[in-house]
Amino acid sequence: MLAKIFTWWNGATIGTLFTVAKRGELVGTDEFGNRYYQSRDTSSYDGRKRRWVIYDGYAEATKVAPDWHGWLRYTFDEPPSEGGMARRSWELPHLPNLTGTPMAWRPKGSLAAEGRRPAATGDYQAWTPEG
Repeated sequence: MLAKIFTWWNGATIGTLFTVAKRGELVGTDEFGNRYYQSRDTSSYDGRKRRWVIYDGYAEATKVAPDWHGWLRYTFDEPPSEGGMARRSWELPHLPNLTGTPMAWRPKGSLAAEGRRPAATGDYQAWTPEG
């Protein structure tokens, strides 16, 4: 319960949940469990309804899929839950940033990948101070 009151990075705080209940309406949910809201009134400085996301778990901006990102930034008028974006055959599914996780990409030769570097192949000469 204390985590809900004081930490914003592990989901919405109590204050945020009260504000969402009072001023927001749920528009949709994505495949990561994030919930997207729009304000009931036009209280924004430019006369548009405000839009926001409540992350499922850790607040990480890369967890927002491209179609929902476009809706949040007013690129699309309709939320993806209503219209959806057409996917091309060459597009891969969206993945959040995996840096710092066990799923992160580690190139060959990285100390994190194998624990030791491959042997030198002789395609360079080591620098020595004598010249």
